Amino acid sequence: MAFFADALSRVQPSATIAVTQKARDLKAQGRDIISLSVGEPDFDTPDNIKNAAIDAIRRGETKYTPVAGIVPLREAIAAKFKRENGLEYKVNQTIVGTGGKQILYNAFLTTMNSGDEVIIPAPYWVSYPDMVLLCGGTPVFVNTTMENSFKLQAADLEAAITPRTKWLVLNSPSNPSGAAYTHAELKAITDVMMRHPHVWILTDDMYEHLIYGDFVYTTPAQIEPGLYDRTLTMNGVSKSYAMTGWRIGYAAGPLKLIQAMDMVQGQQTSGACSIAQWASVEALNGTQAHLPIFRKAFEERRNLVVSMLNQAKYIKCPMPEGAFYVYPSCAEAMGKTTPTGKTLKTDEDFVTALIEAEGVAVVHGSAFGLGPNFRISYATSTALLEDACQKIQRFTASLS
Repeated sequence: MAFFADALSRVQPSATIAVTQKARDLKAQGRDIISLSVGEPDFDTPDNIKNAAIDAIRRGETKYTPVAGIVPLREAIAAKFKRENGLEYKVNQTIVGTGGKQILYNAFLTTMNSGDEVIIPAPYWVSYPDMVLLCGGTPVFVNTTMENSFKLQAADLEAAITPRTKWLVLNSPSNPSGAAYTHAELKAITDVMMRHPHVWILTDDMYEHLIYGDFVYTTPAQIEPGLYDRTLTMNGVSKSYAMTGWRIGYAAGPLKLIQAMDMVQGQQTSGACSIAQWASVEALNGTQAHLPIFRKAFEERRNLVVSMLNQAKYIKCPMPEGAFYVYPSCAEAMGKTTPTGKTLKTDEDFVTALIEAEGVAVVHGSAFGLGPNFRISYATSTALLEDACQKIQRFTASLS
């Protein structure tokens, strides 16, 4: 009898974590490595949030919390959705999890039966398909194109829906592409969804506040009120508030779904860290003065990286609307040979040769379901980004 569950054979380790670990290992061996692989702001958590956590500790807020989250945080989440997204949720329609991952996983776990399908536009965040597989579902990938700015097209969505489709997962701005949907682009998607009332939408809005230029952010339930009763809107404090290690994600949606997720979480982890929850109350309710500072820095870095990558031989890099990633194509480098005699056949070959030759760690696009591309996180200093982009230029120039 096999010891491990069959589900284990269906999932893969996270490629982004694997690349980050490889960069750490090479650094430990004395190599000079620039890691552009991790999706984590390089800013510190704002002081008002840190102080709120310290105050919570001093007040003795160190006990178990309700499974779905402390009431002040759930009130802050409902207020945030009303204030920023025009969405009305009662407190009992909200839930707090240990990071966005738990929110997503619990949503799938409470709704998925064997053979149920989840539509996932590619490129996608690496964890979506594996979560679906672990919960017994079937991921259905719909490829996007660089020509369409890596955004799902309404006709392609329509063609992918079957009687078995349970969810559409939509991430805007996107990890890995940085693509964000305009009001009109989202309206085309929600119009399709209105024609298929058996399909729910799970919208991952984790990068909501990291948008650039004059882009105006909207979320599906805001655009189409008819989808309110079958939309789970997920968000968190990790990216916008530089709180990755605090591990707080949250969502709002139909009461029956939130109640089911609450029940499952009660048998998993119970409530998230009490101190992190109180810090998140301050994050959502307190000053947002850091956001324009974050946005300005990220926008300048985005512009720099896109410009320098488009000067690299064989690389084409579109300009994304948000997040802190770019997703350049290395298609023209396929079939080329490195100075060591290695022929590049895949984007994984490309990123492996890049880290070996120049010490720049990026993640291959095939890990996100669409290549030949690679993902760069520009959540690091301008000096390091300039250095890394010069090394990428040097690497591509060396190919023959």
